[in-house]
Amino acid sequence: MYYTYIIKCENETLYTGIAKDVARRFGEHVSGNKKGAKYTRANRAVSVEAVWCSEDRSAASKLEAFIKKLSRSQKLELIAQPDLLKDKYSEKISWSDYEFVK
Repeated sequence: MYYTYIIKCENETLYTGIAKDVARRFGEHVSGNKKGAKYTRANRAVSVEAVWCSEDRSAASKLEAFIKKLSRSQKLELIAQPDLLKDKYSEKISWSDYEFVK
C-alpha cells in the first residue's frame, strides 16, 4: 500500500507527498532533518490534513501529481470534501484506484 497525503504547514501552505507509512513520513517532515522534504524543512509541517490509499506507487504518484496541479482553494475544497475526487474529478483521475483514509 502507498499513501498520498496533504500536510498543512505552519505558514498555512499545503504540501502534498506520497509514502508507505504516513506517520513515519510526517515525523520526518516535522523533525526538519535531511529525510524530510526540503519544503517542509523551510516551512514546518504541523498537521496531516488528508490521506488517500492506493495499491501501488504508480497510482499514488499519479494522484500526487494531480493534487499538486490544483489551486490552493481546490486543495482546501478537496480536504473538506474528499469525495470530490470521485464526484468532481473522476474524468481526470480513476477514483477506483484510491480510497480516502483521513
